[in-house]
Amino acid sequence: MNEHLALNAGRIDWPEPAPRFLRDALPPAPELPLSEVFGPTWAAWITRAAEAKSAPPDYVMAGLLAAAGSAIGNARWAVPWDGWAEPPIIWAMLIGAPSSNKSPGLDAVLAPLKSIERGRRDEAERELAAWSERAEVAKLAESAWREMAKAAVKEDADVPDKPADADPGAKPGMPCLAVTDSTVERLAVIAAEQPRGTLMARDELAGWLLGMTRYAGGGSDRPFWLEAYGGRPYRVERMGRDPVHIDRLAIGVVGSIQPDRLRSLLIKSDDDGLPARFLPVWPGPAPLQRPTAGPNAAFLESALHRLSNLAMAADEGGRPQPLFLPFTEEARVLLDGLRHDARAWEDDSEGLLLSFTGKLPGLAVRIALVLAHLIWAAGETEEPWEVTRAHVECAAHFVETYALPMARRAYADASVSRSEKAARKLVQAIRELRWTVFASRDVLRLDRADIATAADLNPALAVLEDADVIRAIGGASGPRGGRPSRRFAVNPAILGGRLRIE
Repeated sequence: MNEHLALNAGRIDWPEPAPRFLRDALPPAPELPLSEVFGPTWAAWITRAAEAKSAPPDYVMAGLLAAAGSAIGNARWAVPWDGWAEPPIIWAMLIGAPSSNKSPGLDAVLAPLKSIERGRRDEAERELAAWSERAEVAKLAESAWREMAKAAVKEDADVPDKPADADPGAKPGMPCLAVTDSTVERLAVIAAEQPRGTLMARDELAGWLLGMTRYAGGGSDRPFWLEAYGGRPYRVERMGRDPVHIDRLAIGVVGSIQPDRLRSLLIKSDDDGLPARFLPVWPGPAPLQRPTAGPNAAFLESALHRLSNLAMAADEGGRPQPLFLPFTEEARVLLDGLRHDARAWEDDSEGLLLSFTGKLPGLAVRIALVLAHLIWAAGETEEPWEVTRAHVECAAHFVETYALPMARRAYADASVSRSEKAARKLVQAIRELRWTVFASRDVLRLDRADIATAADLNPALAVLEDADVIRAIGGASGPRGGRPSRRFAVNPAILGGRLRIE
């Protein structure tokens, strides 16, 4: 490097560089407001379960919200006011390295849920066996009735009424509180037979996302899942299969993904609203410590049992439908304030983060509904028949202090333009190599993603010049007198130095 250029670069009067290049590209993880949002009973349970699994409490919390929301399902919906209704369905994405104990943290919630399902399946299998016996009798009874009906018609006599034992009743379905892997066709059948909905719990979300475009003819499962978040009517039709209609398609989703896979599968996909439906959870590592007590699985199992036993209402035709819980006037006022805050947050967002921010009021409504029922399921209150200001306060606090900062962390790469992303990569290289002066040729030789070609590098250089991070100081001839390579001085503040060096 030319020592004269480096010396002159150090004597440049530098302004303060753009603040966004002085901080880490990856925002820090926000602190989880456990007690403030979930109350002392649930906060203690989440903390203890996380310690037993050597996992961050954030993972346990995310699993709890998703599992509780799907357990309530279509039994209860929240209605802030006429024309706006939200199901308690929550999608949670656990982000972290393979060693971050995402799966153990999630198991603290899923194991009790599966225990409930096993008990209900045992009972359902006994009911199915009894139904099968009735069905055999019904076949015989109907066969005999048909013969009598034929004889009556032949003799011009009155056709006898069909005997009651010719109808075995509806075939009992198998309870399904959670599935780990299933096709859209099978999920449609489950949703039709189990109108309250279910939970998709995946150890790895990457495979689920990749499987959405498995059809050779260009079809996709994404429309199904976009509707599964909102609890809207849906009809599944596939070639060679009977169509299946679901009145309210409501399926919760929870699973884990590694940061690199998140960037490649979610952030690079089309922004059709699917990624923004997830509550991203990317905490720092849990401290290494021996747990003081094991998780109280019986407590959670009892709570989930109460939630999944909530009775559904019925419409005028007798079809099951949700019981719609209204908001109190104080809750509506608080929710209105959150909506205005979210509009201001949108002004500071772009890309995937903008889509996520736009859905925050709806997410707050869902969380308020789930929190109201979690407190009841823990035996601390009477069953809720409305969503109160206290519920919305907790949900709004969660959204503002945790969900939004966590989304900024998870979607940092997706919330900036390509040139901005390349500029951040270049700043990272400058810091690593401690460059005070560099040439464009030096950057290209690094062969790093996003800044490996002149087409990628030139916009990044322009961004950094505008941000007062670097300044052009002339060029130097290339090898053997070839085309000069542009040279740039680096603002000392980027390297932690003073703005002027004498």
